[in-house]
Amino acid sequence: MGVHDGHRKRLKTQFLIHGEDFHDHQLLELLLCYAIPQGDVNGLAHALLDQFGSLAGVFDALPPSLTRVDGVGEHTAVLLKLIPKLAGRYSTIRSSPGDILASSRAARDYLLPYFQTGPRNEMVYLVCMDAKYKVLGCHKLGEGTVNAADITPRRVVELALAHNASAVLLAHNHVSGLALPSNADLLTTETLARVLREVGVELADHLIFTEDDMVSLKDSGLLNGYPNPY
Repeated sequence: MGVHDGHRKRLKTQFLIHGEDFHDHQLLELLLCYAIPQGDVNGLAHALLDQFGSLAGVFDALPPSLTRVDGVGEHTAVLLKLIPKLAGRYSTIRSSPGDILASSRAARDYLLPYFQTGPRNEMVYLVCMDAKYKVLGCHKLGEGTVNAADITPRRVVELALAHNASAVLLAHNHVSGLALPSNADLLTTETLARVLREVGVELADHLIFTEDDMVSLKDSGLLNGYPNPY
């Protein structure tokens, strides 16, 4: 057994005992061991963190950017891109139908996994709920902007009625980094609230996510598309 093999074995053992105490470079080093079966990958872990600034930066980097780092080949790039996808899928599965979204905080916790893996496009989701705000289903309406052509009031109404929903919740993300609603966001919210009201369905909230923030239009008094004067 070579010196690097011994180090890898110790690293795995330490992770199983107290992995929660691992530094970012140690976690990344251990992960790299599964893409690069031989040799010292500690230096590569540090190089990736230096290049992209953080563990999140490494996982969010595009494959061409990753492979420009000396020592990163296709296998390593695929593994690094697989991790956030798996984490997002795991979190999504944990956010299952039956959850109660009676507050913006509960809604944020439920929907956060859908936006947590650094999407580079705006994505729009619709959550259908019963009268007690229990989740009946969550659907991706599309990618692009919240007022994109394929995100129509008709589609929203069809999904709500298919679930026999009493309320729905709209959520989308801003890739710009600002969670403030645009005029298009407010107009779409107002239109959807009116159309849904006509079929007896409540638009409970519209959440806007960024990488590190979330705004609830209901909590902001903007659920009807304009500021609440009270």
